[in-house]
Amino acid sequence: MTSDAASVRPDAIYAALRSAIISQHMSPGTTVTESAVALRFGVARPTAKMAIERLVAEGLLRREPHRTARVPVLSRADILDLFDSRAVVESAAVGGLASGGTLPAEALAAHRALLANARAGEAFADEDIAFHRALVAGQPSPRLARMHALIMGEIELCIGQVQAGRLLTAAEVGAQHQGILDAVTAGDASLATRLTREHIAGSRDLLLAHFDHQKEASR
Repeated sequence: MTSDAASVRPDAIYAALRSAIISQHMSPGTTVTESAVALRFGVARPTAKMAIERLVAEGLLRREPHRTARVPVLSRADILDLFDSRAVVESAAVGGLASGGTLPAEALAAHRALLANARAGEAFADEDIAFHRALVAGQPSPRLARMHALIMGEIELCIGQVQAGRLLTAAEVGAQHQGILDAVTAGDASLATRLTREHIAGSRDLLLAHFDHQKEASR
């Protein structure tokens, strides 16, 4: 093993695998074994296992008892449940932010990065994810943030599928985010909550239509 390979840390492996999963370069159903990851990154299997287990804990990989980890294959019911649960948590979080009229700096930074990607025609899933994570993390309830963290890994899978399917452009997502930010800044909790629910429902409906089309095409 080279010194460069030996220096690869579990967090770097985790980041590379996470990016591949969200971008759909590792498609749903793909198996992820410790031996394959160790070989790919030139590390020992325990190092590969640490990265895999972190992804399993976050919901970006799924492992049944005594089975190999896989990229989850989300059903139609999964998508509905995830987006509806997400709408409850994120609308409550945004409403809390609007009541105080303050915006988390991390959300603004993610929004600016997403707009830059829109101008450059680049991928936007990471910035979209960071925006929503920052909004929930920045509101005052730690319990709400923990609830969001429990489902965020699977939500990231959905956001990746929206991007991979080109169901929304970065410019469209950025415009919707801007509306939410403007409502929060204005202290209009009702509008911020409504716009958040509409933003999530719109993505849900596009992804469900895409899911149905793919299922029909496969018959």
